[in-house]
Amino acid sequence: MRYIVLTSVLIVLMEISGAAWASSSCYTQAEAEAEQGIRIHSELMVIGLNCQNMHFKDGTNLYLKYRNFTQENVDIFAGYEDRLMAYYKKRGDKDPEASLNTLRTLLANNISNSAARMKPDQFCNRYVGRIFKASSMDGGAIKKWAGTIYPSHPVSNPICEQ
Repeated sequence: MRYIVLTSVLIVLMEISGAAWASSSCYTQAEAEAEQGIRIHSELMVIGLNCQNMHFKDGTNLYLKYRNFTQENVDIFAGYEDRLMAYYKKRGDKDPEASLNTLRTLLANNISNSAARMKPDQFCNRYVGRIFKASSMDGGAIKKWAGTIYPSHPVSNPICEQ
């Protein structure tokens, strides 16, 4: 009898700890939005850097356009960073900032690989519109864009079941 009770207690504890682990390893919708927001920001940085020498009649420098976009929306991106660092802390990461930097590097490398596989003019012609699109958005539109999870760009963790 004692063995059955002890086994039952252990099973309940394993289920509780498993549920806690699952809830800390999956993203809430807000955390998924934060990762997508960081993805967008990282991709725009790579596009701006790779395409800054494109010549526009009005003298637009795409990297400066990216930097202006960042400055205008610094609160949104800082909020996304804070949300992800809180997620990493909740998950038990020893250095949440390092985890965020690793994610940023991974996301930037993904689009950098596209740039490496294409000729510079092909890459810029394909992606330059994203900087102009993003620059024309208000904060609500940026958040809506980040909140849309595209199958071609999934987040790195599953989204928790609600």
